[in-house]
Amino acid sequence: MYYCKGSDRVLKRPDYIIKNAAQILPCTGDEMQDFQVLTDTAIVIEGERIIDICSDKELKQRYVMDDTNSIDAEGKVVAPGYVDAHTHLVFYGSRVEEYAAKLSGNIEGNLKKIAMTIGPNRTIELTRDTPEDVLLEQSKKRIMTMLKHGTTTVESKSGYGLTPESELKILRIGRQLHDSSPLDVVNTFLGAHGIPDHLTKEQYINEIVDVMIPQVAQHNLAEFCDVWCDEGYFTEQESERILQAGLAYGLLPKIHADAYSYIGGSDLAVRMKMVSIDHLNYTPESLMTQLAEAGVIGVLMPALDFAVAHKRPFAARKMLDSGMQIALATDMCPACYTSSMSFVINLACRLYQFTVEEAIKASTKVAARALNLTDRGTLEIGKIADIQIWDVPNYKHVAYELGTNIVETVIKRGRVVINEGTWVKENTFI
Repeated sequence: MYYCKGSDRVLKRPDYIIKNAAQILPCTGDEMQDFQVLTDTAIVIEGERIIDICSDKELKQRYVMDDTNSIDAEGKVVAPGYVDAHTHLVFYGSRVEEYAAKLSGNIEGNLKKIAMTIGPNRTIELTRDTPEDVLLEQSKKRIMTMLKHGTTTVESKSGYGLTPESELKILRIGRQLHDSSPLDVVNTFLGAHGIPDHLTKEQYINEIVDVMIPQVAQHNLAEFCDVWCDEGYFTEQESERILQAGLAYGLLPKIHADAYSYIGGSDLAVRMKMVSIDHLNYTPESLMTQLAEAGVIGVLMPALDFAVAHKRPFAARKMLDSGMQIALATDMCPACYTSSMSFVINLACRLYQFTVEEAIKASTKVAARALNLTDRGTLEIGKIADIQIWDVPNYKHVAYELGTNIVETVIKRGRVVINEGTWVKENTFI
């Protein structure tokens, strides 16, 4: 505390003050289209929280500023940190040879030449037997890149093990990343991401319900339970059995649905009032309205559709116009290797008719809701100080600058972790 010279008024010296920004994006408001831009405004941070958002005039009357606690954002844009609401963060290796083989017209011939297992089974083979410390180090690199691109909270799904031991290993790594990195990592158990070769589907569902889910809950390794409801994977009834078992152990339900077929996954999401439904390429228009009314967040992944050249891209504009709350996510995985939420916004606006404002909210406030989080995703008094500063004069550059990382500064829980695009030296995670 400091006394104002010649007055009894006490001025507080907070940890950080972000001042002089060209634009501040609170990302508040209940509707996707609600979007406010603040100017001549400062953000004040104490500890992990935002304690004040005030005018420049009020700032001088309330707080002491000096070179150690002032962050000058002159000519720049201040936004909430991105929340990446759907990733498969923990896996080993890549599928780069497969990806490259699929780029030309002779896909079948090129795949024969590489002579290896392809698709998710390839990643399962690589991940299942890789030591935990090796997986952790690979995942750390991805986390560091995400943070440099403005992501401050990330969801991480299991699903590349399909055995009790390997699924728990993936979730333990997610917990280690949460504890040791600046990012917050939210775990989702996705044992129902496929069916292992050594079991029938019924045997594997029994193992998920009777063995995996109880162990995940016992060790407190996940917040959510997810299932892939699609042709060739799990039916609506099988998905409900798995998700109800998870719910009985306190794991909130999510679902991969309608990605390559419509077999009732979105109906189940409505009936169970799930936290989110992800993919939605084949979702009927009638169910979009029902999902909106049930409060189920739709999570869309433009980069995945782009990476796999999906034959039926999702109808984002229809979902938005139906009143659905839509989150965006990278779907970081071996089939869709991107760490950049800004790239996702590029694609959402150019290919799927999002407005820039809708895409930003879908990557912040609504994405946080897709993880059942209400303490972040917006710039408001009392919220966690997860903040990014873009080195551009107008927020619309986030859609305009294709493939550019415009993020200059990242603040995570009130601590500057990225400055001028690089890690701060005090960061022990490096």
